[in-house]
Amino acid sequence: MGAATASLARAAPSGGVSSDRQLLLVWLDGGLSQLESWDPKPGTRFGGPFRSIPSAVSGIRISELMPQTARHTNKLALIRNLCTQDNSHSAGVARIQRGDPKNRGVDYPYLNVASARWLGPKAAELPASMVIKPGNGGFLVNETGFLGPRHAALALGDGKPPALLDRPADLAAAEDDLRLSLRDTLDRMGATARGSSLALANTETFKLAETLRRRRDLFDPARLSRNDIERYGDTDLGRHLLQARGLLEAGVRSVKVISYGWDSHGDHFNGSMSLMPQFDRGLSALLDDLGNRGMLDHVLVVVLSEFGRTPRINGHLGRDHWPEAWSAAMAGAGIVPGQVVGETVADGSEVKGNSYDIGHLFHTIFHALGISTSAIHYEQSGQPLPLAHEGMYPIKAMLRKPPENAR
Repeated sequence: MGAATASLARAAPSGGVSSDRQLLLVWLDGGLSQLESWDPKPGTRFGGPFRSIPSAVSGIRISELMPQTARHTNKLALIRNLCTQDNSHSAGVARIQRGDPKNRGVDYPYLNVASARWLGPKAAELPASMVIKPGNGGFLVNETGFLGPRHAALALGDGKPPALLDRPADLAAAEDDLRLSLRDTLDRMGATARGSSLALANTETFKLAETLRRRRDLFDPARLSRNDIERYGDTDLGRHLLQARGLLEAGVRSVKVISYGWDSHGDHFNGSMSLMPQFDRGLSALLDDLGNRGMLDHVLVVVLSEFGRTPRINGHLGRDHWPEAWSAAMAGAGIVPGQVVGETVADGSEVKGNSYDIGHLFHTIFHALGISTSAIHYEQSGQPLPLAHEGMYPIKAMLRKPPENAR
């Protein structure tokens, strides 16, 4: 199961908030192009070959590569005037997912971890935060920042169960129960004698493994209906978004789905014709299901990357990194849907008028989840630390119930 400390992420945090809300973060790693998604500029010098199409909301047009999502703009709030700072992956991934608080030297937790920390577990037997990603799984301790390993999200690599989860075939269930009981006793004795939390964390990890063995429906592909797979798309992203729906329904408080391959420095437009339909199909099916099941009342969906793509098309027919003017999308709990916030100039090269940084977005996300960034703060080495950048504020137009400091 990996590091023995991590399953303590299930423990209810002190100083949390009372809320039924959940977070689904769809992280498109590498940088989704705003010009081929939420903010197309057809017919301009940087517009590229794709058209814009009308959507469910009059006046909102998105890329023709997203015809299914266009049916759901009445559920979405699009932010087209993000202007951030870091144009490298190494800096941008961490900065955007940590929200770039004013205390930049402090190792803040990622958004999915921070949300789970304040909201606490929704289903007591499951981790508060889980991640579905291509590649390896395990506990993502690197995302916990100063909160420490006990808050680490459990990642399902390729949507599969953690390694070594199943009981060996030659070990009877009764014998395994006796071993678990003995291990629990010895761990508690050791913790009492040494004052260490590591032994207790080890016990919690084995208990979590037992819980996950009972809940194989959360990551057993054989239990996914062919109809659902067809609707979401038989791709990594489609299956992982479908699995995320199941985790949310099971009561996992914070779920992150990671999709790779969006760093399109070359052959960008052919790549977009491959990737964007996968994203469009999966997101559309997800919004359909969350809406039909009444889950958008308590689930906040956030679609983010570390930055957008350059309006200028490079010599390899690609788009490079562009934090100066890009877009994100949100739907669900606490958000006013069916709108566009902010705009860019005609060719998309810069923000027109007011811009928002990631700190503004973090304030907004936390408030949409019922977490007040003005009333709650972290404690680190006896010092209070803000949840989001102190010099920024929630975006008033985005929130159903904006706080007093929203603008």
